[in-house]
Amino acid sequence: MRPLNGVRVLDLTRVVSGPFCTMLLGDLGADIIKIEEPVNGDDSRAFGPPFSGGESAYFLSVNRNKRSCAINLKTEEGAGLVRQLAQHADVIIDNFRPGTVDRLGLGYDSLRSENKKLISCSITGFGRTGVDAQRPGYDLIIQGESGIMDITGDPAGLPTKIGTSIADLITGQYASQAIMAALLERAGTGLGHHVDISMLDCMASLLTFNAGIYFTTGESPKRRGNAHPTIAPYETFQAADGWLNIGVANDKFWQLFCGVIERPDLADDRRYAKAIDRVSLRAELVPIVAREIAAQPRSYWISRLRAAGVPYGDIRSIEEVCRAEQLVTRGMVAEMPHPTAGQVKNIISPFRFEDQATMHHVAPPLLGQHTSEILGQLLGMAQEQLAGLQEKGVLMFSSELTTGG
Repeated sequence: MRPLNGVRVLDLTRVVSGPFCTMLLGDLGADIIKIEEPVNGDDSRAFGPPFSGGESAYFLSVNRNKRSCAINLKTEEGAGLVRQLAQHADVIIDNFRPGTVDRLGLGYDSLRSENKKLISCSITGFGRTGVDAQRPGYDLIIQGESGIMDITGDPAGLPTKIGTSIADLITGQYASQAIMAALLERAGTGLGHHVDISMLDCMASLLTFNAGIYFTTGESPKRRGNAHPTIAPYETFQAADGWLNIGVANDKFWQLFCGVIERPDLADDRRYAKAIDRVSLRAELVPIVAREIAAQPRSYWISRLRAAGVPYGDIRSIEEVCRAEQLVTRGMVAEMPHPTAGQVKNIISPFRFEDQATMHHVAPPLLGQHTSEILGQLLGMAQEQLAGLQEKGVLMFSSELTTGG
């Protein structure tokens, strides 16, 4: 049993933010019914190369533990089917632009008039209200608009995006958390709730101490590369054969670190004894540390830092992370059989309940793989009805792939 067993989610999202949200809910046991456009499906199915068995690696990374139901929402009959499915759902979620669900006849107020327990969630780029409400929101755009790019990268270089779709992913995370809170509230009230999630809001919330610095000083923080604005030395250093991160986060670690680099003179120097002083004297202190680190290879420093208990970290490639013993032994890499892509591997969600890491996961679905199964089970539709709607372009399903899920 998983925490969300018995919760049914009607997923009208595509690309990353919404699918990541519903994947998290699916990992927790919810039944995710992914509504897709019949011809091409979720846009991210075409995001490639690379592809595996006709499926993009992009799509395969954020759509496990779901069932695909291919319905054309632009047809009156298709929208009507989704409206009926909503009567059997606990949650409905979309990431259309504001107003789209109303034009499709799937407005939240209307749906909840037929299912008072229904929780609705909308994910948008800039929110459902405000001067930018109708602007399209993509990860790169939101990273820039939220201030994250302005504080990321080399101080002398370009503003830099984070190397993953952080705006999409953090939005999906916030949305899943809000949906679970709404489910908890519903347990007491018996009534659904609407959740409004903006990508810009989510990313701006990550500014935390950077916004705090501005609110306190009136000055906007600037790019510092890998250096920390209020801790030093806390950044990336070049060893004789590569790079590593060192985080001297407090005065205790400073004393230990001075032992690691065998510089008792630094440990005894009152100018560097306190964290606030090390930050103030960063310009003179960091080059001293950098020269020491550059004199020995990474393995030398890693062994000494580990023995001393000073926070450190290697700079790993994606390959190294995906093969890392720490993650593999904790069950963070799941392997799932897929109808066309063979064995699909995902780094899974970090949820742990009673330290039980081994959960059964289902590979991302083929387009329309479960259309017949879902409409038959929930709406009682016969195969003849389904076939007729498929001929009209309302549905897409494959009879040989309607089992499982």
